[in-house]
Amino acid sequence: MIKNIGVDQIEVDRIAKVVDRGDGFARKVLTDREFAQYQDLTHKRKIEYLGGRFAIKEAFSKAWGSGIGQAVSFEDVETLRTESGAPVTTSRIFTGRIFSSIAHDDHEIVAVVVLEEPAGWRRAIGKLSHLLSGRKNDHSS
Repeated sequence: MIKNIGVDQIEVDRIAKVVDRGDGFARKVLTDREFAQYQDLTHKRKIEYLGGRFAIKEAFSKAWGSGIGQAVSFEDVETLRTESGAPVTTSRIFTGRIFSSIAHDDHEIVAVVVLEEPAGWRRAIGKLSHLLSGRKNDHSS
């Protein structure tokens, strides 16, 4: 079952400026494995890659319902690319499936994240809630 959806957009020019200043922002935003992929890219692809990863992390935090810096850090979300270039997003704070997509042109980078709860999660929460509400009723008499 879908938990939530998040979307983020960033201007290419903003990311280009931080890439031009060096690796400081990339080191802050990217995990070690993301940074390893980033280092092997051309200048233009670095902008697209860094902007896409930043947007994915922001979109994830929106789907999570908190924003970056509150319950979600940059290190909590990792998006690596397959050999074909498709993004594969994982998280150390979410155990369900994560679907992600990144699109970019010369002006904007857009990312979408869909969080799918682990199978049976809703059913387990429903049963627990029912049990707890039953206990509450037992104590009220």
